Amino acid sequence: MKKWLVGFIAILFVFSTLHFTTASERKDHGKPPKVKLGVEVLLDQHKDLLKGKRVGLVTNPTGVDHQLSSIVDLLAKDPDVNLTALYGPEHGVRGDAQAGANISSYIDSETGLPVYSLYGATKIPTAEMLQNVDVLLFDIQDVGTRFYTYISTLAYVLQGAKAQHIPVIVLDRPNPLGGDVVEGPVLDPAYSSFVGLYPIPLRHGMTMGELAAFFNKEFDINADLTVMKMKGWKRSMNYDDTKLFFVPPSPNMPTLDTAYVYPGLGLIEGTNVSEGRGTTRPFETIGAPYINSTKLAAKLNALYLPGVTFRATSFIPTFSKHSGVLTHGVQIYVTDRKEFRAVETGLTVVKTIHDMYPNDFQFNSNLFFDKLIGNSWVRQDIENGASIKSIMDKWETETKQFEKARKQYLLYK
Repeated sequence: MKKWLVGFIAILFVFSTLHFTTASERKDHGKPPKVKLGVEVLLDQHKDLLKGKRVGLVTNPTGVDHQLSSIVDLLAKDPDVNLTALYGPEHGVRGDAQAGANISSYIDSETGLPVYSLYGATKIPTAEMLQNVDVLLFDIQDVGTRFYTYISTLAYVLQGAKAQHIPVIVLDRPNPLGGDVVEGPVLDPAYSSFVGLYPIPLRHGMTMGELAAFFNKEFDINADLTVMKMKGWKRSMNYDDTKLFFVPPSPNMPTLDTAYVYPGLGLIEGTNVSEGRGTTRPFETIGAPYINSTKLAAKLNALYLPGVTFRATSFIPTFSKHSGVLTHGVQIYVTDRKEFRAVETGLTVVKTIHDMYPNDFQFNSNLFFDKLIGNSWVRQDIENGASIKSIMDKWETETKQFEKARKQYLLYK
């Protein structure tokens, strides 16, 4: 056979194995997501709630529609909306501040609007901040964990708005972890702080809108509250099921995988173990210079925790704990999101390192761990050698009581 014919046949074979995107497939890819967000419901069907009113907006980079258009820009460019002020939580309206960084008020370069910080001199919007506002919108993506500060900001916004007789409209978004699972101890009010304001479990299984209604009534805020419900969201959904893009809610929450481990592995922040800040996988990668990564991974994998596996790893954090120091630990891989229990896993990691390295492991001297977990007894039980099962058994009753109390505030099935 002539060489040119052999070559031609080979080219035909290669082309036959290629997959070309058809017009119908491109059309399918462009379909809207399964869930219609609160902001989209507001602008499509209930813009009358904003008519003739000066509108304030509490948001951050997660405040987008399904096409990733910013709610700030959508409202600022809408001739029917008079947007007069912006309010930023921790990390700021544009998400450019690191965890714990104090944020000042300023003028937004894109819109020319004043931006008032709710993570600076005050965390509750003041009368001065609200003087040019008739209605306040709240649109921020939560990650389903009590010590993620945006839900505390939500509560403080309700308090500040109530004091100034300003109505609040919460534009609801999915809980990325779903709404079925409730996990962890209910916060002891004696440990109330900005990383845990009200007595709810670590993993609460509620949306921002549901939490707003719960806080507003159960803790006697009594603000004029409207929740703009989503359409199409179900409690059994995780964020992937919604077909929405996941926008990082903060610099150290880069992916949905991070959000899944955060309710438990976030507890590492209260110890001298790195929670992975300064790596590309914060909270999924943890460690300390004194750890033998191979032994720790083997120990944790031998426990056969549901829906998770561990890989030995070493890393050098570029900032935060152990910055610039070779650090050893594990990377956490969630293998089954339905079965995975983040709080159980996080506490097991803490206890295992505590037991393996009693002379090196430490809880932080400021007892930040207690603020995160919401009490002191969990830390004391770990120090006294209690099993994780016995610790979990202790909080089971209060968690079930919370599940009963939250039922009347659930907006989705």
